[in-house]
Amino acid sequence: MAEIICVIGNKGGTGKTTLSHMLCQGLGLLGHRSACVLTDTSREPLSPDGRRYITADARTRDALTKVVDKLRMLDEWIGIIDGGGNRTEMDRKLYAMSDIVLLPFRESHEDIRTVIRDLEMFPRAYAVPSQWPSNAWQRDAADRNVAQLMAAYRHRILNPVGALSASKLLLQKQVPEQLPTPLANACRAVARQVLEILEIDIGDSCEVRDESVPGERLPAAEMPMRLSVTSRRPH
Repeated sequence: MAEIICVIGNKGGTGKTTLSHMLCQGLGLLGHRSACVLTDTSREPLSPDGRRYITADARTRDALTKVVDKLRMLDEWIGIIDGGGNRTEMDRKLYAMSDIVLLPFRESHEDIRTVIRDLEMFPRAYAVPSQWPSNAWQRDAADRNVAQLMAAYRHRILNPVGALSASKLLLQKQVPEQLPTPLANACRAVARQVLEILEIDIGDSCEVRDESVPGERLPAAEMPMRLSVTSRRPH
């Protein structure tokens, strides 16, 4: 049975889609099969070609149910559901079907206030500092804000995912043949954290270190075809 992870939150612009694809890419680099499931009706499906994971279109409720049911039948797979933003009722539905929930947030006070409310609403959720500043001074200030404002939730806060302009490459319709090493390292790092939460032994992973080796990508024959077939855009 597949593990289901939902990336949700009651605020847009926190990097939910970016985190979803980074997590899937990282899982692929660590030797795990995963699917990135789109539910945000404002986005278009992305091609699975060239990725280390498959993509699935679940922008309608029926499609979401079918995709999750299909995933649950697959052994040793991990489904990452990109929940979109500012959809409380959808977030509740996704939370109910998930094994764990990730709540990305940025360093602004508004983001922190929102993620605190979400942490209170969803007890199985973990907060993920997302698009975190790379500048040392800004990073220090952001870390202090989190320490002061989110001290009560420190055991439910994952390590920050830094701001990487290269992460946009994963959101292209088709990804380039090769991806930058810093992006691959960041993807692995977030995937390791999630595998630890799921209590999946990272030592058993067959880690792929060379991002440019096409033979290590998920063969088309091993993809569950019903997941990779997109449904029509909902109206």
